[in-house]
This record gives sequence, C-alpha cells and structure tokens, in this order.
Amino acid sequence: MDIKKDHRFAINLNVRGIQPSSTLRINELSNQLRSEGKDIIKLGLGQSPFPVPERVVDALKEHAHEKDYLPVKGLKGLREAIAGYINRAERMRCTWEDVLIGPGSKELLFILQLAYYGDLLIPRPSWVSYAPQARIIGRSVHWLPTHAENNWQLTAEELDIICRDDPSRPRILILNYPSNPTGCTYTDDQLLAIANVARKYNLILLSDEIYGEVHFEGKHKSIARYYPEGTIISTGMSKWLGAGGWRLGAFIFPSELRPLQDAMAIIASETFTSTAAPIQHAAITAFDGGEDIDEYLKQSRRVLKVVGEYVYTRLSAMGAVVQKPEGAFYLFPDFSSFSDRLARRDIKTAQAFCTALLEDTGVAILPSSDFGFVPDHLGARLAFVDFDGTQALGLAGGDYAEQALGDDFVKQACPRIVLAMDKMEKWLNSL
Repeated sequence: MDIKKDHRFAINLNVRGIQPSSTLRINELSNQLRSEGKDIIKLGLGQSPFPVPERVVDALKEHAHEKDYLPVKGLKGLREAIAGYINRAERMRCTWEDVLIGPGSKELLFILQLAYYGDLLIPRPSWVSYAPQARIIGRSVHWLPTHAENNWQLTAEELDIICRDDPSRPRILILNYPSNPTGCTYTDDQLLAIANVARKYNLILLSDEIYGEVHFEGKHKSIARYYPEGTIISTGMSKWLGAGGWRLGAFIFPSELRPLQDAMAIIASETFTSTAAPIQHAAITAFDGGEDIDEYLKQSRRVLKVVGEYVYTRLSAMGAVVQKPEGAFYLFPDFSSFSDRLARRDIKTAQAFCTALLEDTGVAILPSSDFGFVPDHLGARLAFVDFDGTQALGLAGGDYAEQALGDDFVKQACPRIVLAMDKMEKWLNSL
C-alpha cells in the first residue's frame, strides 16, 4: 500500500510533527524504566507529592453516586465556592457567574484560544503545553525574552516592545507565577507595571495561578488586582491540593469578558459537555477551605520551601547557575559552565544532557528546549517531587512542628531528593 495516497494518513498539518507532552512523556518513560527494574528518581513530571486532604477524599466518596450531567459552565455550588475563595484571597468581588469549570485548566486554556482569535504572547521559559496548543489551533506564538539575572521574569518594557508596532492587534498574554519551570514569582511593583502595559494595549491576560497557593510564604497576589477588567485567573486543584488526576480546573472572568466566557461555554458544550459530577461536588469542600486545609497548606509550603532551598544550594555548589525558588516545586538550572567537558562526550544539547544523565544515573529531568529555548541551551527543569508527601507532612506537623526545617529534615523526609543530588554531583564531577 502506498501511504502517500492513503487519505487515512492525512493528519492535520498543525498536529503532525508535534511530540506528546514532554512532562507526560518523561513520566511514562520513568515508569517504564522502573518496571524494568531500574532505580529511577522521578524529577521530570511536576506532580504534587502530597496526598489529597482526607476531608476532600471523603467528600468524593459521599458524592460517588452523582451521575447526572451538570451545567456546561459548572455546578452552581462549586462556582459559588470558587468565587468565595478568590474573593477571600484577592479581595475581589467576583460572583459565581464569573466562574467557568472545566476538566483541568489545560483544557480551558485550549478552548480559550479557540474562542478568542488572537496571537499568544508567552514569556520564555514557559510551561511545555502553551505553545503546542497554539500551534494545534493555528495561532501565532510570540516568545517574550526574559533573562536569568532577572529571575526569568517578564518586564513591562519587553511587553511594550512586542505590542507597540501593532497596538490594536488582538493578543493573549500568559503570565504564570509562581513559575513552572523556574519557581520564581513577581513583586507587586512588577505586576502593576505589567498590568499598565496590558491595559494600554487592551490585552487579554491569562494569569495562570495554579501554583499560587504554594507560594512558600503564602503571599501570592493576583495581577487581577491591578488589571481586573482584562484578566482571567486560571486555577485548579492539581498543584496545591495534590489532585492532578482528578482533572478539575477553573477560569474566573471579569464581567467585561462575559462574551468570551459564553463563547468558551459553547465550545465546551460541543466537546467535553461538563466536568465529572462527583469531582465537582467534592471540589466544593476544597474551595470552601477550613482549618484542616489551612494546616495542610501551611505544612506543604514549609516542606516545599526547605526542599527547594536544599536543591538550590546543592546545584549551586555543583557549579550550575540557578535561581532560588519562591514557590511551586521547580528549579531551572543552567549547566553551561560544563559545556566544554560535556562536548568531549559529544553532549551538545540540553536533550542529550538529560538523556545521558538518565542513562548514567537514573535521575530524570527535562531539557530547557522543552520550555522554549534553542536546543543547545544547556539548561534543564528539575521538579523536586520524588518523596513521600504523606510522610513529609506528618513529620513537618509532628516532630518538626515547633522547629525550623533544615537539611536534617530533608535527609529524613526526602532521601531520594538527597540521592538525586549526590548522583548528579558525582556525574558532573566525572565529566
């Protein structure tokens, strides 16, 4: 059979050549290698190591019988809970009607780009799925430059430069902080300056705040405070509640963007219909919060902060250039100082670096080329999540409740993180 003439193979040209999501791919590869008996330390997929809080799990059990199709925009009770959650956290005045529920914020971002005909502006580096989604839909992507000296953060000046030549062009700016892949976040002054430029050019600003609750100091602020009329807040339960596999995300719109919300709901009605009913009912418990949720978040932040600082210190001592994380569970080290030694082993790209590291040590991380950089940028993203989150929370809230967490805690609660750093250090020294 001549495949060239077989129309069954006429795959959409926007999809042809795109690889599966690199974070999911590294997770599946790591699991495969583990099943073959190899000891793999999984620092590739950014999955929360912590368990879903018990009361939220109980709520899911209680609502397992819920089987009806729910409204396309989401269960009213859940939309009310999320509006209340945002209003408490950000001192805003949104209503339940401003909330749109979807099966993960990833899906909502995809249908946003379908509903709104505009270019996508993405600061580099960025999460792995923003640009591929735009390519699948056929939207233009403009990468906004950032710099390591500025913690890889977008500046208002860089944003203005990209917009000023065609000031009325429809655009969506994605701002993700605390950041995947860097762990860095923005100050109030930085957010205000970016908000002023976004308002100047009438941008749609998608503020991806999925890691907002795991800001290490619990001081995350939404840019929606400074640009309320044009900002959509994106959140969910995957990163701060450990419920990634539950697949529930939410967008919170300003009333000025109600037509866009309605357009997205039309697309939703013709695609995923609605998010799973039991999950939506259970999510009300999560977003209503309570003392147990507050304690869970307090201890989660303490653990992530000390692990992030430990890995930052170890990587810096190895000779990598890396920024100290302020939230989430990522670091973005640059190994360019090893370029000559790596080249002698014919390792000249970030992908080759990560492949060799995995093969030689069993430590799985992702290359910077998956986050918007050219192949020979010798950077990587490391997700410090390969530890028993249940045990770590128990220790932090128990034996270590009244004392500052330090390296002794990391060694006790997160031995595989320590092992990963030992293996990386030995490997780099052997080059």
